[in-house]
Amino acid sequence: MNRPEISYTRARLDSELHQILEIQKRNIKAGLTKEEKAKEGFITVGHDFDILKKMNDACAHILAKDKDKVAGYALVMLPSFRNDIPVLTPMFDTADTLLKGKNYVVMGQVCIDKPYRKMGVFRGMYAYYQKELNTKFDCLFTEIASSNTRSLRAHNSVGFKSLKTEITDGVSWELVNWDWK
Repeated sequence: MNRPEISYTRARLDSELHQILEIQKRNIKAGLTKEEKAKEGFITVGHDFDILKKMNDACAHILAKDKDKVAGYALVMLPSFRNDIPVLTPMFDTADTLLKGKNYVVMGQVCIDKPYRKMGVFRGMYAYYQKELNTKFDCLFTEIASSNTRSLRAHNSVGFKSLKTEITDGVSWELVNWDWK
């Protein structure tokens, strides 16, 4: 594949949201081998179209695009969605404590489609995420499965700092924050 011309934008179309869901299906932890998870990383939570659209309508998701094709995404999740995905509620509760007094936004999930990995798309999306939202929010918060070492390294490389390790339902999570102020 020739090196594509990647552009960064906010999700606007339902067709883009459907492409996000397709990338999710290909990268969900339950569908990957142990070797794939170790080498490529994984995502833990699958979304349905309705919740993805509600989140996008509240604050549009970040996309990396190769022409009309979604090459990667970073979901934007406002704290008002804390109860819409029950598995994430404990993360929001912890964020409220760790980030007391800060106006934060949650990176709901990030994934680069396999053909676009190792091309700087991850860094490009996060630079765009910061540019788009740093005037509205103090920081960007998320959690990463402790076993997802590829994702942890990548997040540390763009500026996230680990604040706490927490175990929820037997899964160890790294709670990380990127302070924009």
